[in-house]
Amino acid sequence: MQWSRPLSALRRGIRLVTGLVKAKLGLGAAPPAPSPPPPPEISQLLTIADFGDNPGRLGMQAYVPPSVGGRPLIVLLHGCGQDAVRFAEDSGWIDLADHVRFTLLLPEQTAANNQGRCFQWFVPRHTARDMGEAGSIASMTRHAIALFDSDPGQVFVVGLSAGGAMAAALLAAYPDMFAAGASVAGLPVGTARSALQAMRRMASAEPDRNQDEWAAQVRHDLPTGFTGPWPRLSVWHGLADTTVAPDNADRLAAQWRALHRLTTPAVAEQSLNGVRHRMWPDGTRNLVEQWTVPNLSHAYPVGLREVTAGRFVAQARTDATAGIARFFGLREAVDR
Repeated sequence: MQWSRPLSALRRGIRLVTGLVKAKLGLGAAPPAPSPPPPPEISQLLTIADFGDNPGRLGMQAYVPPSVGGRPLIVLLHGCGQDAVRFAEDSGWIDLADHVRFTLLLPEQTAANNQGRCFQWFVPRHTARDMGEAGSIASMTRHAIALFDSDPGQVFVVGLSAGGAMAAALLAAYPDMFAAGASVAGLPVGTARSALQAMRRMASAEPDRNQDEWAAQVRHDLPTGFTGPWPRLSVWHGLADTTVAPDNADRLAAQWRALHRLTTPAVAEQSLNGVRHRMWPDGTRNLVEQWTVPNLSHAYPVGLREVTAGRFVAQARTDATAGIARFFGLREAVDR
């Protein structure tokens, strides 16, 4: 199967719906749950304006292959300055959505919110439950689950850079919504609470902490009544990253191991072509894993396949999309 194609060809091959997808609301009454649209015969890229509360003023798009009812939903968060759809194409997630059959939710930041179009993972009012950008992403996730009949037990979030840090923050604020997530070139939850502090932590990760302290940073916005289990997490980082210090990956993995009370060293470790893969399982599946990629700068690794000149996407000795899909348990995913 051909796994990459130019974005222009993609857009010729799908029906680009630029109109608004709106639920029919009764005046003075609570809006009913949206009815699933008729199953599409071809993949569609939808722009959805009315998805519920939008306190963070984000845009919502969704890539919907045919026959996605009862299938997973993956939320993909772009990095600073990236176009959400272009990143989904360049990273291989659109091809994988077609192959495996799942809905791909694409939140998009605006310059009106952040000049660099970065998700604001370092601003508490944008990462707290049902507030700001986190609230908007959760709202569109709920809407997508209902609209496309996604499996609520297979909802995942993936992000790069600022999107990677926001993905981790979403797992902390909505552990009852997401089964697992993946952070590529991201940072730990709660490591920064201002733009200045974020710049410092990107340049140099905060000192290591004990398990209780790491876990406390994630539990800061714990939803009332939540008793677990915590979402699983896949952590990726390039050793040549000069934008976000690679030590942040060690801190993020330690933070999630603390949540899962994993106190022993990695149970399994593999090294292939210099790529280091450490795993902390619970006996049946990995609760936390960490991928360390040599010679990779601040970018999303896409293996050795040809890539376009997309921002922050690069060839590497491993493919994050295939690896993350396996971690999520998408059994139909294949190596590329």
